[in-house]
Parts: sequence; structure tokens; C-alpha cells
Amino acid sequence: MIRKIVFLLLFIWPSLLVQAQVLKDLDSLKFIQLVDKLFIDHDINNYSFRLFTNYKYKQFSVKNETGFRARFVPNNKFGVGFGVASSKLLIDIAFNVKTNTDDVTHRFDMQGTSIIGKKNYVNFYVQTYKGFNVKNNFGAPFVFRDDIRSVTVGFNYLRTIPDIEFSYSMLKAGIDHLDRKVYITGGIGAFGFYDYFSARGDILSDLPEASFNEEARIRRYNSTAVGVLGGVMSVFRLHGDFTASCNIMPGIGLTYKHVTLHDGTYKPSNPILLKMDYTFAVGYNVKRYYVSLIYGGGVYTTDLDFDNDYRFNLTKAKLAIGYKIGSGKKTYHYR
Repeated sequence: MIRKIVFLLLFIWPSLLVQAQVLKDLDSLKFIQLVDKLFIDHDINNYSFRLFTNYKYKQFSVKNETGFRARFVPNNKFGVGFGVASSKLLIDIAFNVKTNTDDVTHRFDMQGTSIIGKKNYVNFYVQTYKGFNVKNNFGAPFVFRDDIRSVTVGFNYLRTIPDIEFSYSMLKAGIDHLDRKVYITGGIGAFGFYDYFSARGDILSDLPEASFNEEARIRRYNSTAVGVLGGVMSVFRLHGDFTASCNIMPGIGLTYKHVTLHDGTYKPSNPILLKMDYTFAVGYNVKRYYVSLIYGGGVYTTDLDFDNDYRFNLTKAKLAIGYKIGSGKKTYHYR
């Protein structure tokens, strides 16, 4: 029951953080007007149609005090797709490319970013994976395990101190007509997630018994975490028609963890979790076209006791080429 309550609060928390802003708007605007304000851009010059290719995945690993590490890496990391972008909303639809048809990772991976109002940055992700390559750093053969399953759901929220005048979300949409060379903002916020993995036997059953102790041979792992973070977001105008962006968001949190083994269960005693999220982007923008390249991810690590550490990584990259639907006239639209 306690875990269910914590899990519920985890997903209510982001809405509570922006509730004050929304209620303030609802006092003076009808619902349709609020949707129009938050999501509808009335300047046709800010709209574009885009094609893209992407690369994203979630992997996790277990490492012991001797330095032995087992990594669980999915296949089929690439995708292609299309989308529509404006200064307020970007919708991309991607199709996974199954380059490995023998050892297929079945996956659902949704990651999104939104800016609400002038000070609220929200990032969220929902990921389910089934089928992982089991890799290691001590010479044992690599194998593919179709029985290993992983589920991760989470969010990051940042409340900035100065207003968000320009963001890499606008860079992605090809709207980067800057009147200053540097835009920097930062603030504090919160994050939370639910993380799970499981296997039919245990996740290390194909590796030599001497490489890990019994407490690392996990059949099922559940964790729920909440924490605080700080962050800095920046955009730089480069020479010519190039723009660059860098976002860094470190954080620390408390984690409830439950580990199931072959012959019992245990709850790791150290609740501390450390994380680091990052995004780097470069854009090229001319009258009718734009190109954006974005690479980002997150690293989350915690202690499992018995000299074992657990870490999961979220990684994504996207190369997009956009065609501007409007006249191509320069518009200076900031938020």
C-alpha cells in the first residue's frame, strides 16, 4: 500500500508544481483560450514540416567492487519519422527500424519536453523494453536474452528563476533568430521515476558464477524515487546561421528499492540516488530550411548493498531536416 501511494504521488507531483500557473490562467481565460495560449502559434512563419532519424534506448548495468560490470543493452535503436513544429508545440512520429531481425527488442519509448508558461521546464519519459544483449567487461561471451524485461516511467521538472527567453525546443523547431549572443537561465526543481526489471531465471544466469556474488543475481528489481535537481539551460549564437545549446541538470534523491533473488528478497539500505541529465544541440537555420542535431540523456546510479551498484542510462539523438511552411520571413518570437 505504501508503494502504491508513493507511486501515485510521483505522478501527481508534476501537475502540482505547475498548478499555480494553470489556475492563474484559468481565472482569466476560458479553457479554449488557455489551450490557444499554451499550444497554438498564430504566426504561420513559425510552422515547419520535418523529417528525421533518431537513435534512443535505455540500458542498465550491475557492477561489483572488483570492477566486473554486466551491461544490458537493447537492439533496434534506430528510427525514422516525420513531424510538425511551431514555436509552442513539436509533434514527431517515429517508426522503429529493426536492423536485427533475429534478436528483436520489443519496445515502446516515448520521451518529451515542454515549456509551460515562462518559467516551467518539464521533461517526461515512458519506456518498456523486452529483450537485451548481456555484455560484460571480463571476457565472457555476449548473449541475447529475450526474457529480460525493463520498465521505466519518470519526469524532470525545473522552475527557472529568470524567464525562459529561448530554449533548445525552439532550436529544434528552426526558430533561432537571436538578438543576443548568449541566453542563459537556471533554477531548481524536482524529479521522480519508477524503475523495474525482471528475468525468468536471473539477469546474470549466463555469466560465470565467480564473477558476481549471489546478491547480484537478481530475478526482479523494483524502485521508486523522488528527489531535487538544479539546472542550467543555455543557447549560443554562433558564426553564420548556426546556433548551439547546452542543458545540464544534476540531482539527488531518495529511492525505495526491493530486490528479489532465487531464494529470498531484500531491501537495499542506502536510499541515496544520484543523477545527471544533459542535452547538447546544434542548429543551422536559413530562410526556408533548417537542420538540427541533438544528443542527450541521463545517468542514474544507486547502491544495491553487498558491494553491488546499479545504474541505468537514457540516451537519445536526433537529426532533423525541416521545411518552413510560411513565407520564410524572419520572426522574433520568444517565450
